[in-house]
Amino acid sequence: MSGETVMPEKLPPKLPPRLPQWVHYAIDYGGLVAWILTLVVLRLQHRSDAAVTSSWVIVGASLLALAVGLIGERRIRPMPLVTAVVGLIFGGLTLFFHDERFIKIKPTILYTLLGLFLITGALRGKNPLKVLMGDAFHLPDLVVRTLTLRYALFFFAVAVANEAVWRTQSTLFWGFFKVPGVPIIIFLFAMTQAPLMMKHMPDEGVAETKPAPDAP
Repeated sequence: MSGETVMPEKLPPKLPPRLPQWVHYAIDYGGLVAWILTLVVLRLQHRSDAAVTSSWVIVGASLLALAVGLIGERRIRPMPLVTAVVGLIFGGLTLFFHDERFIKIKPTILYTLLGLFLITGALRGKNPLKVLMGDAFHLPDLVVRTLTLRYALFFFAVAVANEAVWRTQSTLFWGFFKVPGVPIIIFLFAMTQAPLMMKHMPDEGVAETKPAPDAP
């Protein structure tokens, strides 16, 4: 027998558990649906504090999203984290001051932050779209920069639209603009960008044989 000691093979780090994507969709969109239904019911009851009272739903949904990330996956993804924190802050301010203006400017702040995040990330040479879209796509740098600029301008436009709607329309009209209006607008905009992405998407066979580029 030789005196050499056989070192055990180093095991790869264990990845955190991942919940099914439908769970995240159920929490994100379920909270929005519950909020708009609460707002509608309270407005039908001619409650003047409908927007303020329905803010409890936003606070609850934000806390639930954080809890699911921490308990189910032992982590919180950046986008749900930002959305939940903004929801907690402005929902809490709405309830504390009993002023519905805070909850109405929440989308303005959120989409402005998203636009700034994309612009500053791109200026620093990063790829902030990976936070929004995940790592599943590999596109040329020029296409990524184009998409980043388009999405940043789009989010700024949605922020301006939210300001225009809540300042000129009724609370109920603004509520339907927020849900389902904004999600539909985001989906339609994403569909307009699909041709550019598909045109420059690498072939599946090529993508499998070439190593994926390093994350920025």
